[in-house]
Amino acid sequence: MTREEERPDTGPDGGLKHNPLKVLRQIAVDAKGDTLVPAPHATPRPPAHATLHGRLTVRRERAGHGGKTVTCVEGPGLDGRDLERLARDAARELGVGARVEGRAVVVQGDQAERLVAWLATRGFAEVVRGN
Repeated sequence: MTREEERPDTGPDGGLKHNPLKVLRQIAVDAKGDTLVPAPHATPRPPAHATLHGRLTVRRERAGHGGKTVTCVEGPGLDGRDLERLARDAARELGVGARVEGRAVVVQGDQAERLVAWLATRGFAEVVRGN
């Protein structure tokens, strides 16, 4: 039995003949949420960063880090957030090391100004600098 006989939904290159999610891109829900109407665009737009509520504190510390300076971000504004992803994004976009310690994101080095500006671009409204 050939591959085409086993899976009739595949094309000549072995991929799918159709995109099962194509229909979802072509419809959208109106403002009331009950009627489906054709979407004005075929490709989905990325969601805009919404302003996030809750205070964040950005502070520098050296104790417990082998004498190295680190910048910590913590506060109620991080509750319910994926801290691992936030640390990974900060590390990639700021070009530094970052990790999660407890309920705080720890960034290597004295990065307070850069981190405050980066958090503002991510939609965090109330970011306060500590020491």
